[in-house]
Amino acid sequence: MEYLYLATGLVLILAGANYLTDGSAALAARFRVPGFLVGLTVIAVGTSTPELVVSVLSALEGQGDMAVGNVVGSNLFNIYVILGLCALIRPLPLTRQNIRRDLPVGLGAAVVLCIVLADEVLHPGHPARIGRTEGIAMLALYALSVWTAARAARREQPAEDSAAARPMAGWLMALMIVGGLGALVAGGELFLHNATAIARKLGVSESVIAITLVAGGTSLPELASSIVSVIKGRSDIALGNVVGSNIANILLVLGMSATVSPLVPGGIDGVTLGAVVLGSLLLCAAAFTFRRRSLDRWEGAIFLVIYGAYLWWLLAK
Repeated sequence: MEYLYLATGLVLILAGANYLTDGSAALAARFRVPGFLVGLTVIAVGTSTPELVVSVLSALEGQGDMAVGNVVGSNLFNIYVILGLCALIRPLPLTRQNIRRDLPVGLGAAVVLCIVLADEVLHPGHPARIGRTEGIAMLALYALSVWTAARAARREQPAEDSAAARPMAGWLMALMIVGGLGALVAGGELFLHNATAIARKLGVSESVIAITLVAGGTSLPELASSIVSVIKGRSDIALGNVVGSNIANILLVLGMSATVSPLVPGGIDGVTLGAVVLGSLLLCAAAFTFRRRSLDRWEGAIFLVIYGAYLWWLLAK
């Protein structure tokens, strides 16, 4: 029966990603805003719902390690696996606004994560603690980043294809976005639960399940929506989704979790935090390598290799 539920979850994920992409493209055209901004805000927050639910519930139960580990694992999967796969399908162009504003904000969020977890790395005997004050500050930073992006979007020219996009009724557009997000989240939960059950029956270790299925499972909405966006020629939405999700995971998800209940994470080492920052640095550097202002296929392949090396290191510890 698990295999049937697994297939059902996959169908929901694919259908949800398809409708979410079309609805988001229509939203960008309707309000004449860049598709990247829609991916950075609407889609990013929506696809980060699984991380938000898992982290907040973990915080309420006093499991700070699960709350932080979920965010860190998801961010690593987002930037190395999702962007890596998307770039292999089609190189991802980077706009001047991405390079000057959006990617540096993503890097800044990664640095904030390192700062709030500095005690864990610098003083192994003194576990880090993300208190309510830090949580509120992170939420304020997230609100500021969204406000800044929205304000800048008003001054930018609308996407070239906005005027040519086929008009869509407002109710249908909203239905596609909300329904697509709902299908993504529900399908992701169904897929993750049954994939985990199947892996346990096959004798796969709990550590492998946690590192691969759980981290990747909560990122399934981002993975599906980003790949479908790239296939449909909306690389801007895919890039905005990943960058926005990583920012939302750190500042919104962790910020809200710490505000609800202070987090005392454990097990987050310097290599893992370094991998999070490295991913943001490599994405910024991609704008200046070989084919400028683009994350190329070979760079996507490097991202996947780095993630594979990180998993190997993690399992070999």
